[in-house]
Amino acid sequence: MAAPWFGLFLPQLRMSFPTIVERTLAAEAAGFDSVWLIDHLATPAGPELDLFEGWTVAAALAARTSRIRIGHLVTCDPFRHPAVLAKMAATVDHISDGRLELGIGWGSVAEELRAFGIGDADPPNRAARLRESLEIIGRMFTGEPFEHTGTHFQLAGAQGRPRPVQARVPVHIGGAGPKFTMPLVRDFADWWNCPAYAVERLAELRPLAGDARVSVQHPVGLAAGEADRDEVASLLQRRFGTWGGVIGGTASEVAAALRAEIEAGVEGFVLQFHDFGHPASVERFMATVAPTVRSANTPR
Repeated sequence: MAAPWFGLFLPQLRMSFPTIVERTLAAEAAGFDSVWLIDHLATPAGPELDLFEGWTVAAALAARTSRIRIGHLVTCDPFRHPAVLAKMAATVDHISDGRLELGIGWGSVAEELRAFGIGDADPPNRAARLRESLEIIGRMFTGEPFEHTGTHFQLAGAQGRPRPVQARVPVHIGGAGPKFTMPLVRDFADWWNCPAYAVERLAELRPLAGDARVSVQHPVGLAAGEADRDEVASLLQRRFGTWGGVIGGTASEVAAALRAEIEAGVEGFVLQFHDFGHPASVERFMATVAPTVRSANTPR
């Protein structure tokens, strides 16, 4: 198994665009492998907050970075026709010179879809729509003309050009529902992203993911040392305690928690820091935690 990768979860809210760029560049310089945005029209549980559009921000970050990979956890399928999304994804892949990660889900925030007039489909229909979307996106990425006749979409003589730079854009499907989400993971995903709230069910859900590799999301509170450990833990719980999967403590404590998941087959970590990805935290993590976690895969 390859050494695990580390992604910075950087929802594009509560910060200006220059701050988003600054924190992405800091993550790139520190050695993070990827940065992950969100895809919403309004901030969940905080619609009064400013929220930048996810794919526009991804394109801007792609043009301002050189190494770090860029994705969304997750793109909301109902927001866009799949042919439009495939065109957007191929474009961002070109802007980034092949650094796009395509994270996608079927849009679980029903209230948001209703509020913006996008639809009121129930979960089975949204999951079925995503299945068709993934089929169409895959065909668009081939660059060859194709037909599609389905329940949600009909395409005749469609063709996606340019093709992405990557021979295959990695598909990440986030969620943990055994009935609607995990069959999509099994059939389409390169990576199953297990959200923080489902980490405790990882062993139960893993067999449903088929051949998809596993990443997990965690809110992380990384203390500089024992002196600020309690303060960081309190802030972490206040901001993210309801998410589940919370990991906090000193570098050795955070590393121990992540190493345990490596042993369970996890190969990637998407981390939301207690201070929303301040450069000091991302640098501290890559300097003091990442080497210890990655050594779990070093042959002995």
